[in-house]
Amino acid sequence: IIFKSFGIPQTSLFSSVEEVDPEVIGVTFKDVRGADEAKNELRGIVSYLRDPERYTQLGARLPKGVLLVGPPGTGKTLLAKAIAGEAQVPFFQASGSEFDELFVGQGARRVRDLFARAKEKAPCIIFIDEIDSVGSKRVADAMHPHANQTVNQLLSEMDGFNTNDGVIVIGATNRVKDLDAALLRPGRFDIQVQVPYPDLEGRKEII
Repeated sequence: IIFKSFGIPQTSLFSSVEEVDPEVIGVTFKDVRGADEAKNELRGIVSYLRDPERYTQLGARLPKGVLLVGPPGTGKTLLAKAIAGEAQVPFFQASGSEFDELFVGQGARRVRDLFARAKEKAPCIIFIDEIDSVGSKRVADAMHPHANQTVNQLLSEMDGFNTNDGVIVIGATNRVKDLDAALLRPGRFDIQVQVPYPDLEGRKEII
């Protein structure tokens, strides 16, 4: 009834999640200039996504989540797409700031939907841009009981799948200190990859 009264179809609640097929990503590490250190740190993720069964048989364990940390404009989104392009896997992209944009409490539902869709397409990548918007520190606020639902759901979803399920969650942020500490504990976002502004050599590559 609420959806109809506002003239908004229920399916539009999840329209902020963009699924990109591997054939149309069109971005690889060659397209990311001035971020050699970050690319080297992420090559293991690419190898795993290309053949997760082989890595599982070898007993290898990769992180469930990777944080790309750096100031705005350093190419974090492009880098995340390049991982999917290199591995040739589906790429699910969402913006953290959009999860709760329509109705209070719908953020948790969007998170559930995102992970459910990704598991069906594994191996794949979930990329959450501005993850500090959805994963900020929880607060004890009786006036806003829904304030923590979205981050709690994100924590629950990351705890609900194994590293051999073939889903890698990549978050991008320039405010890592604002993230809830629980997201940074082992078994969630285990790895932080710094994506700074390029140095002189990196700038020459871009030019």
